[in-house]
Amino acid sequence: MAITQGAKKAHRSSLRKQEFNLRRKGKVSRAIKSLKKLIASGKNLPAGRQGKEAIQKAFREVQSALDKAVKAKTLKKNTAARKKSRLSKLIKKL
Repeated sequence: MAITQGAKKAHRSSLRKQEFNLRRKGKVSRAIKSLKKLIASGKNLPAGRQGKEAIQKAFREVQSALDKAVKAKTLKKNTAARKKSRLSKLIKKL
C-alpha cells in the first residue's frame, strides 16, 4: 500500500490510465475480431463489390483503432504495424 501522499496520487493516476488503456485495447480487439469474422465468412458475403466494401470498411476501422492506440501510447508502433500487415495479408488472400 502506498504510504506517502505522492505515492497515493501516483497510484490513483495509474488506475485511471489503466482504465483508459484497457478501453482502448478492448476497442482494438473488438475491431480485429469483427474483421476476422467478416474475412472468415468472406465466401458467404454478397458477390462483387458489396462484400469487399464491407471488409475494407472494417479494415479502416481496425487501422483507425490501432493508430489511436499508438498515438495514446497504449500499443507500440511496431505492434500496430505488424497487426495491420497481417490483417491486410489475410484480406489480399480473398
